[in-house]
Amino acid sequence: MRSAYEYLANHGLGHPCGIFNQLWQVKAFPNALTTAWRILMDKMPTRCNLIRRGVIASSSSCEMCRALEETSHHLFLECRFAQRVWSQCFRWIGILGAQHKDLKVHFENFHLVHMSCKQNLVWKGMWVAIVRVYGNRGMRLCLSKG
Repeated sequence: MRSAYEYLANHGLGHPCGIFNQLWQVKAFPNALTTAWRILMDKMPTRCNLIRRGVIASSSSCEMCRALEETSHHLFLECRFAQRVWSQCFRWIGILGAQHKDLKVHFENFHLVHMSCKQNLVWKGMWVAIVRVYGNRGMRLCLSKG
């Protein structure tokens, strides 16, 4: 008999399981992996999610840039602060290029063709660590002002 986790991972949410298989293969602390999973599933307590659930009734504007609605997509990819983080990360290893505007594709494309599978798991671990640290900082800022 298959576990509920296996069923949900393969069928339950309508998403290809490949991205989550990649995520769970990353060697990282469970809380970092859980944060990354929540980001990819848009389950973070962003201002838009909190307003939709009736937790807060104030503005949905991003507390970091105040430019657009604070969604997971905005907070981790579109916000000028997030763009600086990703740019510094790519500059650190000497990569120049465009970043994808979808969180799941951004994670999947966090892959270097000249590296082995094992090295790319470490690289994906960097993605997990970046969103964990950036996400915690951003969420604390937003919740303290909300």
